[in-house]
Amino acid sequence: MKRITRRTMIAGTALSSTAAFLPFKFAIAQNRPIKLGVMLPYSGTFARLGKNIDDGLRMALKENGNKLGGRDVEYIVLDDESNPAKGAENANKLVARDKVDCLIGSVHSGVAMAMVKVARDTNTMLIIPNAGVDTATGEACAPNIFRTSFSNWQVSHPMGTAALGMGHKRAVGVSWQYAAGQEQVKAFAEGFASGGGKIEKEIYLPFPAVEFQAILTEIAGIKPDVVYAFFAGGGAAKFVKDFAASGLGRSMQLVGSGFLTDGTLEAQGDSAEGLQTTLHYGDELEIPKNISFRNAFKANTGRDADVYAVQGYDTGQLLLLGANAVGGDFSAKQKLIQSMESATIDSPRGAFTFSKSHNPIQDIYLRKVVGLSNKVIGVAAKAVVDPARGCSMAT
Repeated sequence: MKRITRRTMIAGTALSSTAAFLPFKFAIAQNRPIKLGVMLPYSGTFARLGKNIDDGLRMALKENGNKLGGRDVEYIVLDDESNPAKGAENANKLVARDKVDCLIGSVHSGVAMAMVKVARDTNTMLIIPNAGVDTATGEACAPNIFRTSFSNWQVSHPMGTAALGMGHKRAVGVSWQYAAGQEQVKAFAEGFASGGGKIEKEIYLPFPAVEFQAILTEIAGIKPDVVYAFFAGGGAAKFVKDFAASGLGRSMQLVGSGFLTDGTLEAQGDSAEGLQTTLHYGDELEIPKNISFRNAFKANTGRDADVYAVQGYDTGQLLLLGANAVGGDFSAKQKLIQSMESATIDSPRGAFTFSKSHNPIQDIYLRKVVGLSNKVIGVAAKAVVDPARGCSMAT
C-alpha cells in the first residue's frame, strides 16, 4: 500500500469533494458562454420580421441578467437572406464551425426546414421562432425541435370557419408558391369547405414576387365572395395596397392570417382599414403581461411590438426555463427537453403550453384593423392543437 501523507490526504479530499458536486467536463464547460446560433433574415422582404424576433429574444434574456442557467450568453448571428438554398450550409456552419448549443430560426419555411434537417442529423437543439411549416412539428418532428410560434394550419383553419360565419360561400386563395403559402391556403380551404364553402381557385406566384396585377385581374373574373391571402413583410404591404387600389374590395372581402397586417400597417395606411385576420396575438390584448411587454419593447427599441417580437420574446422565455432546469448544462439533453416539454410560457399572447409534437397550444384570435392596430374582436378558436400529421411523438 502507498504511504498516505497529510498532503495526499488533503489533495484527495479536495478532488473527491469537487467530483461529488461538479463533473470535471461540465466545470470546464461552465467557463464558456452558452452559444446561441441565431439564423434570421436581416435583409430582404422579411428583414423587419427578423429584427423584431431578434430584439424580442434579447429582451427576454436581458430581463434575466443575460444569463441562461447562470452562464453568460453569446449570440452568433447569421443573415439567412430567406434563401432555402443556403439554409443547410448556414446551419451546418453554426453547428460544426461555431459549436452552438442551440439553433434559433427562422422566418422563411424553406430555410426552417433546412435547419430542421441539420438539427435532426446532429441532435442539436432547435427552436423555431416563426416559420409555421406544418412538417416541422408534423412528419419531421423530433424531441430536440420546438416551435414557439404557430403552425400554418393552426392560424389559417380558423379563418375558414370565420369566413363562413361572415356569410361567405365562394372563395379564392392566393399566396406565394412555397410551403408556408400553400399550407396556409389549403388549411383555410379545409376550414371553409368543412361548413359547405367552395374554393373556386388557389392562385400562387413565385417567392418573393410582388407584381400582383395579373392575379387581381384573374380574381376579378372569378368574382368570389371572399379572398384569403397569405403574404408577409413587404409583400403583404404591397398586396393589401394593390387590392384596395383595384376596387375589388367593393364586391368581395379580403381576409387572411394575421401576417397580412402584422408589422405592415404603417406601410399599408388606409388600405388595410377594417381588414379581418386570424392570429395567435393581437396588439391590444388586455393581458397584464402584454401591456408590460409592449411598454418594455417600445422603451428598448423605439418601435411598437408585433407578433414577431412576441415570438422572439417567448423563445427567450423557453430557453430560460429549460436552461435553468439543468443549471446551464445543455449536454443534459433529456432533462432539458423534459423541462421544455412541461413548460408553461407566460406570453404576451396569453399563457400557453406545448403539444406532444412541441407546437404551442394556444387561442387563435379574430382581429380587425382599426387605424394602426390589429384590434382583437373575438376568439376564432380556443386552445387550438395542431393536428401534427405524421408526427410519431404525437401518437
